[in-house]
Amino acid sequence: MDRIILAIESSCDETAVAILKNGELKANVISSQIEVHQKYGGVMPEIASRLHLENIGAVLDEALKKSETKLEDVSAIAFTRGPGLIGALHVGLQAAKTLSLIYNIPLIPVHHLAGHIYANEYVEKLKFPLLAVVVSGGNTELVYMKDHLDFEIIGETKDDAIGESYDKVARVLGLPYPGGVAIDKLAKEGEHTYKLPTPLHDNSLDFSYSGLKTAVINLIHKEEQNGNEIRVADMAKSFQDIAVKEVIERVKRATERYEIKEIVLAGGVSANSYLRSEITKTFENSDIKVIIPPLWCTTDNAAMIAMVGNYLYDKKLFAPLSIGVDPSWKIEDFDKF
Repeated sequence: MDRIILAIESSCDETAVAILKNGELKANVISSQIEVHQKYGGVMPEIASRLHLENIGAVLDEALKKSETKLEDVSAIAFTRGPGLIGALHVGLQAAKTLSLIYNIPLIPVHHLAGHIYANEYVEKLKFPLLAVVVSGGNTELVYMKDHLDFEIIGETKDDAIGESYDKVARVLGLPYPGGVAIDKLAKEGEHTYKLPTPLHDNSLDFSYSGLKTAVINLIHKEEQNGNEIRVADMAKSFQDIAVKEVIERVKRATERYEIKEIVLAGGVSANSYLRSEITKTFENSDIKVIIPPLWCTTDNAAMIAMVGNYLYDKKLFAPLSIGVDPSWKIEDFDKF
């Protein structure tokens, strides 16, 4: 009998549905809200929730048609339980619950960051032990994995996530949302001429980006008050150099303390071209393999949720209809709900 996983992702500003049949991706439909949120310089949670409500039916229908799948044949429904925006998560949860109730299909709650990690399986199968470098708008974590679904957070941000810092710096520089894309592009044209502080002078595997972000904002305001023109490309380059260096230094530190065969990038910031090139260059002459996800897997999508759902299906990790979302769900607690 075919195993068909229907996956729903709605944690932020993408409404997505994917169909995975016997491990093969048959459909991955995404409705993005970026153009709407660009008007506000960032994601507006209430608007995001409303747009998910408007889009979920059409996205589901398109995924079923594209994959030539009938709901009666679906083996399980995997959905993003968290982390994410609570209202946005609720839309995906209620859609999953409705289908589960009507068609008597088991529910599989999936951790959003686990999805980003497992998106790399669309490149090749994960090899353990590995280090997942999770970098996104809401998260910056180093996750150590000795085996499938074995997550241990060995480093995390103490304040702002790297992607959040990119967006806030971009906003002050007058660049469009999402800020990471604009800064990455401009940094290629600039030079590291602005002096900015290096965060967290310790020997830990943790991150801190609030100080760097604040330093950039304060420096911009100071230059403007003094009547000096901000060289946007140079500021972008100066900021990005330090932001990415923090990631690389902690990844190198982790490889010295843990047995690691493979490093995988995960999350929205894994699309950053400078981060990709720096982490590849850092380990190109080592025994550690670096896996870079395809660009289509770096933004939120349901294909990654389906991939995790497929592994959770083997464990029969099904949830009751009474399950709720958890915007602050820890990846280490992926099986507790």
